[in-house]
Amino acid sequence: MNRIALGVFEMMNPSNGMPTWTHPGGRGDDWDRLDYWVDLARELDAAGFDFLFFADTYGYATLEGRMPDEVAAHGIQFPALDPMLAIATLARATERLGFVVTSPTTVEKPYGTARRFATLDRFTDGRIGWNVVTGSSQATTDQLFGVTETLDHDQRYDAADEFLDTCLRLWEHSWDDDAELRDRARGVYADPAKLHRVEVEGTYQRAAGIFAVPPTPQRTPVLFQAGTSDRGRAYAARNAEAVFIQGQSIAAAKAHVDDIRAQAVTHGRDPHDIAVISGMTVTVAATEAEARALRDEYESVLQRADAAVMFAGITGLDLTGIDPDTKVVDLRTDLGQTLIQRYARQNAEMRVGEILDQFRTKAIRGFQITGSPEQVADEIEAIVDGSGLDGLMLEPTFGGPAAYRAFIDLVVPVLAARGRVSPPAGTTLREHFGGGPRLAATHRAHRLAARETASVPS
Repeated sequence: MNRIALGVFEMMNPSNGMPTWTHPGGRGDDWDRLDYWVDLARELDAAGFDFLFFADTYGYATLEGRMPDEVAAHGIQFPALDPMLAIATLARATERLGFVVTSPTTVEKPYGTARRFATLDRFTDGRIGWNVVTGSSQATTDQLFGVTETLDHDQRYDAADEFLDTCLRLWEHSWDDDAELRDRARGVYADPAKLHRVEVEGTYQRAAGIFAVPPTPQRTPVLFQAGTSDRGRAYAARNAEAVFIQGQSIAAAKAHVDDIRAQAVTHGRDPHDIAVISGMTVTVAATEAEARALRDEYESVLQRADAAVMFAGITGLDLTGIDPDTKVVDLRTDLGQTLIQRYARQNAEMRVGEILDQFRTKAIRGFQITGSPEQVADEIEAIVDGSGLDGLMLEPTFGGPAAYRAFIDLVVPVLAARGRVSPPAGTTLREHFGGGPRLAATHRAHRLAARETASVPS
């Protein structure tokens, strides 16, 4: 029986996913208060959770270049704050909880990203992870940042390869382990002979110089990756240490797990150097009847019109203007390929009209579990054991912390008694997943130095 890693999926906006902020159990009045996030982090830390994961994007849903009125009026993942700026405060208020923050490789620059995550790795004592994304709501983001050259889906992954490689060279190869001396007696802070200049001249990235941040507890943040398209899984197999999927059936989750691990082996990695984690929405109460009533109440808040707007923002497809009898496999878009492929693989005969009916209640979420504490625990064990998953990321229901508290109070004790959950091991986030504080020896980052770094002239 393997230990199940536990995380929580959050977004720093009024609702997490579909609009729920108007419900009494929502967080419409709290989402922009720092104390709200501090209190949540403390609760998760005390309950032995491994990490708090922040999804994030610069963009928002648009149709034909403009924001639909529903986005602002209904609060559809809008407005939003930058979660990265809160991490140091949350870390100071907790002891073991890790933090994973989403940051794109499209509109950022590698040096700035590397510097921010290295700073957070220092301030959190090694409890930081980076969810590497090639972009989200990309058409909107390009407009906001004035990007004029648009990359297609595969080109964004090509650019992401160069972006991450540059960051890895800065984190792993610019400073020797013993370069930082802080020798007051000799007046030498760092040994110049043990600093190395990073040189990158690529198709998408250029950088030259010495990384200004000394080695931190993990050097490289734990690398998360959430794309489950074909190219996304290939990228994850090469680079990721944790992969976030949205499994909605045991068979589909197992297929993702097996594929990612098999591809990892082709890159010289141990297949178990990658933790695979699925999203999961849990509605639990003392009895099954109470839990199902709560789930019905949650679904009653969700509106199909909002689902259509959110779907369009993710994929660039306005399904309201497409024949509802069109097959999903016939849809074409560079945006949201992961989502389109998920539906196509689920059922090759699925029609457009069926998507919104599912998307309203499931959106881009993972497994949906409703029941008593024992029923939920049984289903979780069946999912994990049947798929080979390493962990679960809880998704909120109404948006506030009540769903997490119910899971902590009712389900965690059952899983703990069965030996399936326990407090995180080690002090760094990487150790929570069973590794050491540094990247595994088989990770490709260790093979980058010979080609692209050079010693600083004496």
